[in-house]
Amino acid sequence: MFHILPTVAEMTHTIDFLPSCAMLALMLRNVAVLALDEIAPFELGVVCEVFGVDRTEEGVPAFDFAVVAGDPPPLRTTMGFTVDTPYRLDRLESADLIAVPAAAYDRELPEDALKALRAAVDRGARVLSVCTGAFVLGAAGLLDGRRCTTHWRHAEELARAYPLADVEPDVLYVEDGPIITSAGTASGIDACLHIVRQEFGQAVVNAVARRMVVPPHRDGGQAQYVLEPVPECDSESLAPVLKWMLENIQIDVTVEELAARAVMSPRTFARRFRAETGTTPYAWLLSQRVAKAQNLLESSDEPIERIADLCGFGSASVMRHHFVRARATTPQAYRRTFRRTG
Repeated sequence: MFHILPTVAEMTHTIDFLPSCAMLALMLRNVAVLALDEIAPFELGVVCEVFGVDRTEEGVPAFDFAVVAGDPPPLRTTMGFTVDTPYRLDRLESADLIAVPAAAYDRELPEDALKALRAAVDRGARVLSVCTGAFVLGAAGLLDGRRCTTHWRHAEELARAYPLADVEPDVLYVEDGPIITSAGTASGIDACLHIVRQEFGQAVVNAVARRMVVPPHRDGGQAQYVLEPVPECDSESLAPVLKWMLENIQIDVTVEELAARAVMSPRTFARRFRAETGTTPYAWLLSQRVAKAQNLLESSDEPIERIADLCGFGSASVMRHHFVRARATTPQAYRRTFRRTG
């Protein structure tokens, strides 16, 4: 194994993705979806499935549910068909929860819809975005000073568009006050079920999840399973070292040896390494080992111990520790979910 010592900050690092919002629970009854033009059918369907289906025979409270047109209907979908609804923006005035699914956001969004979202939050309603619906919340000013997320492919764009927002690119969903933002596709289900659990408890969310045949709970802090690419390095003196580290990921080496390869002092090497990669040698190495472990878990039948050895962790327990910290799930659970077949 590489003998690269972590910094004090890395050794004491903790993650607090999802603060409690129990004080904001409303006894949710009235749910509305703000549907905009070029809406994504799946993200719309997620909210309809959780809150729009009558499950009262299973002990699930009934919701007063409506899909509201934020643009003149019929609304186009990203799949080519259209959606129509009789409900207009005034329907949002009574909603306890307003959901905003992914839709076209790279345009001038309807100001009356943005105003309705702001008014809803001002009177105490909660607002949920699914995937790139977060851009609509940003345009309404609801992400300023708040932690939020979106699909990892759009996280940097969201951060650039709304610099006052604290964008967390690698989590499933984030709750900050009355605003809940979720990442792509299935994480919208997780965020919706999180709200149901807060309002009505575990028994109710279990009943909903059982009907939907989905897990009743995935924590918001779970990673979005994004492979971490090798960071680009402009320094000709460091690029060969990074390449060598990847090609020899199992070999014992010290920071001093790496610095010698770069023809630098250890202190200069550490400073240059952070400047070029944005992180420390220790953190960079761990991210590459975890990424390699992910690939092997998905694409091979190698035993966990063998994968740990191939990735330079030394033992399955050490790999499990770092894998859970980086991906918020165990190697075994990751393999069950993502093992490629056929």
